[in-house]
Amino acid sequence: MTRVVRFHQIGGPEVLQIEELEVGAPGSGELRIRVEAIGLNRAEAMFRSGVYLEPTHLPARLGYEASGIVEALGSGVHGFEVGEAVSVIPAFSMNKFGVYAEQAIVPATGVLKRPAGVGAVKGAAIWMQYLTAYGALIEIAQLKRGDAVIITAASSSVGLAAIQIANSVGAIPIATTRTRAKEAALREAGAAHVIATEEQDLVAEVMRITDGRGARIAFDPVAGPQVETLAQAMSQQGLLFIYGNLSGQETPFPALAAMNKALSVRGYTLFELTGDPQRLAPAQAFITRGLEAGQLKPIIAKTFPFEQIVEAHRYMESNRQFGKIVVTVSR
Repeated sequence: MTRVVRFHQIGGPEVLQIEELEVGAPGSGELRIRVEAIGLNRAEAMFRSGVYLEPTHLPARLGYEASGIVEALGSGVHGFEVGEAVSVIPAFSMNKFGVYAEQAIVPATGVLKRPAGVGAVKGAAIWMQYLTAYGALIEIAQLKRGDAVIITAASSSVGLAAIQIANSVGAIPIATTRTRAKEAALREAGAAHVIATEEQDLVAEVMRITDGRGARIAFDPVAGPQVETLAQAMSQQGLLFIYGNLSGQETPFPALAAMNKALSVRGYTLFELTGDPQRLAPAQAFITRGLEAGQLKPIIAKTFPFEQIVEAHRYMESNRQFGKIVVTVSR
């Protein structure tokens, strides 16, 4: 028996329960890992709340991202060894697997070897954020030196990863945040410019920063009405990524700006990358090189013990964090 987080009804953090369950042996194409740390993601709060990309089947497990040690290999699994340090990445449905647990069975396609010198806590705070930013900015948009990129919700783990990746290729990261409260921290984290959207005119500021050209790329998990504003701040033939809906509001298509500027507005999720081994391999190599060179440095906002999973989710939904929230697991 092992401790596993489940929930039996849709709702807030309080619905999460720690239960004793039998994990069993991994099946074909699966691994069982001893979980050391869990990286929390907004997607998990949305899944718990019943507003995620897929419906939640109750009772439900939870968790896309973790670090741990391989305990057992299912049939047909190659390239991993028992006792090896690994990380679990979002590459599966939480209706089938979940890593909020002391032990977890996961598909081998959702497991990467932990880079040398990376401990358990940082091992749970790497792949989701850097893979998400890499897939959009580097693989698809081909971000390059001198490109201006607007990064909304910049103090999130993905936003901070995007800032670091932009700097690693010589691009110009323009971070947005609602107020100036996180401005100094964002600049310290590498943002070339910070725009407080409740206090400043985003379009005017971006045009000032880019000498009237606008930003070639926008990377946005908020969506909602602000997409119209982002479109106005972009350059000719710009590319606007929408990879979330934190606003919870309807998202209009910015038709006039799209036509006037020949913009591309593109929906994007991490699963494009993690579901394709040929795309995942170069992303893994890019991120590993960035970690080794010190260009990519995961920022940990706060850690919680496994027993405080409800409190960890409450903190995630408070929007006070700067970086990644990690839950540590001890047995």
